[in-house]
Amino acid sequence: MAVGFAVGVLGVLILSHAAYSTIQYRTLLKITEEEFSGPPINVVFELLLGLVLCMWAALAVPGKVVSLPSNLDFMIFNHRGKAFPLESTLKLK
Repeated sequence: MAVGFAVGVLGVLILSHAAYSTIQYRTLLKITEEEFSGPPINVVFELLLGLVLCMWAALAVPGKVVSLPSNLDFMIFNHRGKAFPLESTLKLK
């Protein structure tokens, strides 16, 4: 879990750097009065790498999936849904 968390932090740092680089690039384009056509290719690679690392961390960090208990005492059927009719005669056109 510690490795997954570290990879997630690294992914967030890479995404933050890519955002900062894009903001800096747009500021440079405003100074030189050029039109923004898209981020540079190195920023795109940073975004993809950060996305992959964050997705890997999101899959690696969460704990084990625990099944629900068999008793269903927490289910409540006395709610506002009873006010709606069982069969709706309204149809979408």
